[in-house]
Amino acid sequence: MPTPLILIGAGGFARETIELVRAINREAPTWELTGLLDDDPELRGQELLGVPVLGPCASVAEYPEAFVVACVASPRDPLRRLRLVARLGLNLDRYATLVHPRATVADSASVGPGSVIHANCVLTADISLGWHVAMMPAVVLTHDDAIEDGVTFAAGARLASGVTVEAGAYVGAGALLREHVSVGAGATIGMGSIVTRPVPRGEVWYGVPARPAPSRQHLEAIR
Repeated sequence: MPTPLILIGAGGFARETIELVRAINREAPTWELTGLLDDDPELRGQELLGVPVLGPCASVAEYPEAFVVACVASPRDPLRRLRLVARLGLNLDRYATLVHPRATVADSASVGPGSVIHANCVLTADISLGWHVAMMPAVVLTHDDAIEDGVTFAAGARLASGVTVEAGAYVGAGALLREHVSVGAGATIGMGSIVTRPVPRGEVWYGVPARPAPSRQHLEAIR
């Protein structure tokens, strides 16, 4: 019998995850999408790709039998998902891990609870993913990459070997990270950037090669 599943959030990430769940279920009936939770009152009672918005995020307590995935992400607020998870206060064993059937995850890779891995992602060897990591389509991680909790990879990001990405960082679409660089907690890497040196926590970097943006608006959020 399929397991009940609740998605927290009702934006683009949630829509993509609905389709991911349906792809999993086409392979084998695994999840029953009970509904979505979102704090926007205008969404209550509406449907997203045929899945109902049931109420605010806090009402997850009304569904104790359901597994949960937090489906919120924003390059302007990279720590948003980790704050949401902290506010929900659920045990880790309540969180589902979703891997698209067309993703390639090596046996030597570890994937933490609440993580979402979309189609055509590749995890090659000896990679660690923390809790609540979001990987959009066609992201590639190579050997010995270490990804901490709540990191978001937009579509097509590529990491060379031995890269460390700390908690809550956001790596933009098509970004490239060279071997053994690190990205600090809560930092944002702009789309299409090439990162060749360490990125400090909370900073916004962009360009080829990547360099700091004039504003450091994320620093206060993680202090």
